[in-house]
Amino acid sequence: MNIVIIGGNDCMECRYKAICKEYACKAKVFTQPKKNLESLIGNPDLIVLFTHQVAHEMVKIAKKKAAQKDILLVQSHCGSGAALQNILTVTAGAKAQRKMA
Repeated sequence: MNIVIIGGNDCMECRYKAICKEYACKAKVFTQPKKNLESLIGNPDLIVLFTHQVAHEMVKIAKKKAAQKDILLVQSHCGSGAALQNILTVTAGAKAQRKMA
């Protein structure tokens, strides 16, 4: 599963990627605004939006991209590793059930 994480803490970027790797997911992490963020997001299976520390423009771009491409968007106010693990546990389980059906 391909995941894009938007927001969160700069110092947690490596930890976010490590957690995603534990769930057999590839992750792109954007903690700071980028000029061409919309094109950098690509077409992931999931966008995780950590809303506590994120620029409003990044939120707009993420929501727009998710709506346009029918991408699952999960928002969390907390940008902790535990929050990401909970999100991945729930979404990875849902994805597995969809594939089996």
